[in-house]
Amino acid sequence: MAFYSFNGFIPVVKKSSFVHPQANVTGNVIIGENVYIGPHATIRGDWGQIIIEDGCNVQESCTIHMFPGTTTILKQGAHIGHGAIIHGGIIGENCLIGMNAVVMDDVYIEKESIVGALSFVPAKMHIPERSLVVGNPAKIIKQVSDDMIAWKTKGTALYQQLPKECQETLIACEPLEEIEPNRPSQEKLFQTWESIKNQ
Repeated sequence: MAFYSFNGFIPVVKKSSFVHPQANVTGNVIIGENVYIGPHATIRGDWGQIIIEDGCNVQESCTIHMFPGTTTILKQGAHIGHGAIIHGGIIGENCLIGMNAVVMDDVYIEKESIVGALSFVPAKMHIPERSLVVGNPAKIIKQVSDDMIAWKTKGTALYQQLPKECQETLIACEPLEEIEPNRPSQEKLFQTWESIKNQ
């Protein structure tokens, strides 16, 4: 079971979104439309509120939590890479948080910014719109280009299609001992990616 009530707060998940059965969502959590939550993600709304707006994705092994009495917000289209930790603050619209990055309390990351993999964003840091941020502690090194944000947006579009695909095709199964002769092709995925890239 992926969902837990806490102190009377029951998580809210819109029907178009997908939360993997191996994820854990607790308490005062609101998940919007077309959101993907990957396996082993932990979204713990016990000491405050977590809002994940439409079109976000929270990938495998991510943790989202907060300092007591605060609200963590992932704004529309935010993309949280594998293993990242979001411990409070606001992740702006169409931002990318790289794999295994850590974002601490009361951080405000404005829209279309990119935080590099393994970066540590210290508490209360304010990151202006379209900033590229890397390092430990994180530093702003330059502006995000149109090409960079286009690449990010197209990658996020794949994840915005994933909830529907998971709802329709994800089935627990036993592994095969041999490759079956009519193994499905990956062509559909390649076609989807090409159509998104070319938009």
